[in-house]
Amino acid sequence: MSPITRREFLATAAVVPLVLFPDKNPTSAAARQPNIVFIIADDLGYADLSCYGRRDFETPNLDQLAKEGMRFLQAYANSPVCTASRTAIITGRYQYRLAVGLQEPLGSAAQKVGLPSEHPTLPALLKRAGYSTALVGKWHLGWLPDYSPLKSGYDHFWGFRGGALDYFTHKDGAGSAANDDLWDGDTKIHQVGYLTDLLGDKAVELIRSYAQQGAPFLLSLHFNAPHWPWEAPGDEAESQRIKSLYHLDGGSQKTYAGMVRQMDRQIGRVMETLAATKLAGNTIVIFTSDNGGERFADTWPFTGKKTELLEGGLRIPAIVRWPDRVPTGKTCQQVAIGMDWLPTLLAAAGTAPDPNYPTDGISLLPALTIDAAPVPRTLFWRYRSNQQRAIRDGDLKWLKIAGNTFLFNVVNDPLERANLKERQPDVYQKLVAQYDAWNGTMLPEDPKAISASFDGRSLADHFGNRGNRPED
Repeated sequence: MSPITRREFLATAAVVPLVLFPDKNPTSAAARQPNIVFIIADDLGYADLSCYGRRDFETPNLDQLAKEGMRFLQAYANSPVCTASRTAIITGRYQYRLAVGLQEPLGSAAQKVGLPSEHPTLPALLKRAGYSTALVGKWHLGWLPDYSPLKSGYDHFWGFRGGALDYFTHKDGAGSAANDDLWDGDTKIHQVGYLTDLLGDKAVELIRSYAQQGAPFLLSLHFNAPHWPWEAPGDEAESQRIKSLYHLDGGSQKTYAGMVRQMDRQIGRVMETLAATKLAGNTIVIFTSDNGGERFADTWPFTGKKTELLEGGLRIPAIVRWPDRVPTGKTCQQVAIGMDWLPTLLAAAGTAPDPNYPTDGISLLPALTIDAAPVPRTLFWRYRSNQQRAIRDGDLKWLKIAGNTFLFNVVNDPLERANLKERQPDVYQKLVAQYDAWNGTMLPEDPKAISASFDGRSLADHFGNRGNRPED
């Protein structure tokens, strides 16, 4: 049998909801549109959950989510930083197609860049299909008055607009010059509490409200944890001490553990609320991260961190639970990427992407619901700092960083140590040509855009790196 083509696969994926679950009763569970709870952590490393290998603390609620659903072992972020990866997630397309996606990450409102309100998004497309939509947590895709979650498909927004804020003061910086960045819709608000807990409170409140309404909903729950500043529950004194949210003199493995575990507790509350409101069976719950881990994260068995196209900057945890459809306790070897979630969730809801803005991702429904064999993927990345470029084609990855080039088999060599470019020159040249052809279809890099990276001033193990400091 010849391999299935991408066109054939997408055609199959588009009809999965109709073919898999025929039912003559329109009120049955098989015919109902699923609710969606889409949870994103911020800067969480691949191995930062105990179900992915974290050794010094446990994440029992996310471990339970994995036991009751499917855990992806080859999931990628579209970018090793926030704004770019979130652009891809919400549009289902390579972020390099939009000016906001060239920001690595988006810095301040003065840049006057953001997600265009006319571009179709996951919440906007689901809204057209009859869904109520809400974002609780991080936006980071543009500032008022031109850009807002409420202009891009969300009915409700409760959270923050920038890249980071203090967990206790809810300000975008430290000191008297910092601005409040906690919002209810387009109105600034003041509320006392640890931010991770407040986001959990609002998510629980919305689920209870949606349960009474009876219509399908999308709840995007985008935590800031475990992004800096390094503040765990009870660390109010640290909040008052630091002179910058990006503080190089703070944090520890213990603090980081507290931040991740508190997020895990709030996710547990969300799952309990879904069960209590009898929504759990027909609710898709996705948990993932926007990009790879930062300084206290565990990215084993990979090297590299956030801002880098090494596997540690791109590989992320991804868990899907959908009791009515997805088998429990399984792992999945399908190569997946952030822009796949839009076509996947639209297919699950019985709708499709806007044909004028075709997705660059694929629907993962066959892998999730019928245990389909993994489909080979060719994925591309670009990151301006240190002139980074990468392509993964099958198990092989071409990588360029600061003028140095490599060819790795990332399945056999996840640490990216054995450079195969001299052993397999034909493959090397083929991947370079593929990358160049793809790159010619994207927007060129913006030399004025921020492109953050770590260097020897911020991380001692980057002593040879002279890049820019991350600001998201």
